[in-house]
Amino acid sequence: MTFFERLAERIERVDSVVSVGLDPDPDRLPAHLDDHDLPRWAFNRRIIDATHEHAACYKPNVAFYEDADGWRALRETIAYAHGKDVPVLLDAKRGDIGNTARQYATLLDHADAITANPYMGRDSLEPFLERDDKGIFLLCRTSNPGGADIQDLELASGEPVYERVAALADTWNRNGNVGLVVGATAPEELEEVRDIVPDIPFLVPGVGAQGGDAEAAVEHGLAELDERSSSADRTKSGIGVGLVNSSRGIIFAGEDRGEDFHKASGQAAKELKQRLNQYR
Repeated sequence: MTFFERLAERIERVDSVVSVGLDPDPDRLPAHLDDHDLPRWAFNRRIIDATHEHAACYKPNVAFYEDADGWRALRETIAYAHGKDVPVLLDAKRGDIGNTARQYATLLDHADAITANPYMGRDSLEPFLERDDKGIFLLCRTSNPGGADIQDLELASGEPVYERVAALADTWNRNGNVGLVVGATAPEELEEVRDIVPDIPFLVPGVGAQGGDAEAAVEHGLAELDERSSSADRTKSGIGVGLVNSSRGIIFAGEDRGEDFHKASGQAAKELKQRLNQYR
């Protein structure tokens, strides 16, 4: 099964397209966790316990783990999420060539999917694309204001860069494992990208703390997965596949609640699931 087929099963099982971003900023962790050997892992464990029934996926941002203790915390986090039967998408935004790209792709030995930067072209992505059981989300139209600096630039063909990225992703999707990162803070672009690639699932950030458009995130972010089979025919799964991410809006919802911080996170994940499900 491809990652997206497994994700479709998870979405159906928990009736949720919520991706919970696990970005344990050390400066914002509850003080009582300071005595723990791995505070980031202790924090994530409580978040997972409180949110897993509402989570289609967990999305740890690798930037918050790139030190010795951080990598240990990340390994524990991935194993624990998998123990709850929740897939893990590493937000790593990798992009390079040759041996470096192949080394970056080894992160997929531990997780179910990864984000990657397509700026250096297909050869930088090939080590990821060939992992046909894993998901690869390519940056397309990101949710940050500065994304327009390059992504909105008009090519000689008249199309903006982000539309060309979407079109290329469609040609690179030979294994049915490619998704796109398209932010909810740019709902018009989100709709345009969906028109270009009707069958590719999106990872839609920006709905939480960034205030993105939840309705557009669901309406345009989910795709009906083409199921691959031994026959020449391909049928629609009937399940809208995609992820709408919230990080700070969930994990720090209980920032002022001390040892009970995780309870607010569970409630925030539940409320986001219900909010998004209005539009599914």
